[in-house]
Amino acid sequence: MIRLYMAGKQLLKCELSFPYDEKYVQIVESIVKTKKGYRCVRCGNENQQLFASFPCARCKRICTYCRKCVMMGRCSECNPLVIWTGPIPSTFFSSPLKWSGKLSPAQQLASDEVCHAIDRNDSLLVWAVCGAGKTEVLFAGINLALSHGKRVCIAAPRTDVVLELAPRLASVFPSVDMAALYGGSEDRGKLASLTVATTHQLLRYCRAFDVMIVDEVDAFPYSADPMLSYAVERARKPTSSLIYLTATPNEQWRYEVKSGKRKAVMIPARYHRHPLPVPTFEWCGNWQKKWRKKRLPSCVVRWINEHVERRKQAFLFVPHIDFLQQAVPHLQQFHPHIEGVHAEDPKRKEKVLAFRRGHIPILVTTTILERGVTVPNIDVAVLGAEQPIFTESALVQIAGRVGRSAQHPTGDIRFFHFGKTKAMLKAKRHIVRMNEEARKRGLLDE
Repeated sequence: MIRLYMAGKQLLKCELSFPYDEKYVQIVESIVKTKKGYRCVRCGNENQQLFASFPCARCKRICTYCRKCVMMGRCSECNPLVIWTGPIPSTFFSSPLKWSGKLSPAQQLASDEVCHAIDRNDSLLVWAVCGAGKTEVLFAGINLALSHGKRVCIAAPRTDVVLELAPRLASVFPSVDMAALYGGSEDRGKLASLTVATTHQLLRYCRAFDVMIVDEVDAFPYSADPMLSYAVERARKPTSSLIYLTATPNEQWRYEVKSGKRKAVMIPARYHRHPLPVPTFEWCGNWQKKWRKKRLPSCVVRWINEHVERRKQAFLFVPHIDFLQQAVPHLQQFHPHIEGVHAEDPKRKEKVLAFRRGHIPILVTTTILERGVTVPNIDVAVLGAEQPIFTESALVQIAGRVGRSAQHPTGDIRFFHFGKTKAMLKAKRHIVRMNEEARKRGLLDE
């Protein structure tokens, strides 16, 4: 029982309420002193501003702890890490994949490369447009790994993505034990052959996984926080495969792919063989100045009215939570069921589910829903597309919410702005270039 709980983990000593055999664990200091100051062994933090000291009731001294990863339990000088060094049990599955779908030629090529990377314990970047069917591309590779007794982890940047992925994977791998890990998850502490987790949850693992798949590698917070890439490296076994998935690799990665320094496979078209919908730019004037008088630009009001009248669901992305909270009651004059959602919203899951079920006509959101949520037939608008929060990557992902279904492969993407930005222009060029590449490779039916 202890082995099942501890295998592949690094836990704080205070988290263990039972005796353990020191033969199979390594006890290490969680906070160590270096020439630069302090270093947190669990999250790799060396930023001295993110350490603090306090009078500790446990050791009766002034004790230093790491503030960077404190949300996962306090790493302090007197609270060491207990790391499992014993064997990790393996489960072999015979053809666990139960999926009757068919991959497109571009998907099949990527799927084969994923299988090769897993077989050879290699690294691979899967660069695929939004809605290309990245999850389906992973099925054969996961099937191969599980049949060889390998332990697989799919790490995603946000809880929404985990909640979307977990049921899809459970349905196609019905015989496989699975864990979905995020803040407040009931699966915490569970050892599973297939794990879907937010990247923060990987701080609890050490040398646990044979296959590490990092989804949406360009997304916040993973893209902005070195702690999370440290957690990924620490959670995988020394000999393991590492698969990255993204629709929008950063410029450095694009250069590495182009120069042959990073192994990659590209899927420039969606599985349904329709081109990616291209956003249109619509100037809306100084919308912030208008809003100070509690008025929205007339073009935005017109767009909202059209969608309410046509009963066409839509996302309206806005740059700030404060504006969202003020704007939603105003927008409910157009339709009482219009709702807003943001990262700190306690009813976030319920609202997204209600939108999926068609109960909410327009969902006003921050960039929290720029990825990981798929609704078959929607339009999208961005109000204040010139704001810094709307980077090239964010705008490409937002545009990628539209036209994902084979039954509804088109849709309207509107960037309402007070001035075009480089990010807006780059995002549009990115989408146009992907369509051109797909046409060149004969991946579109037009």
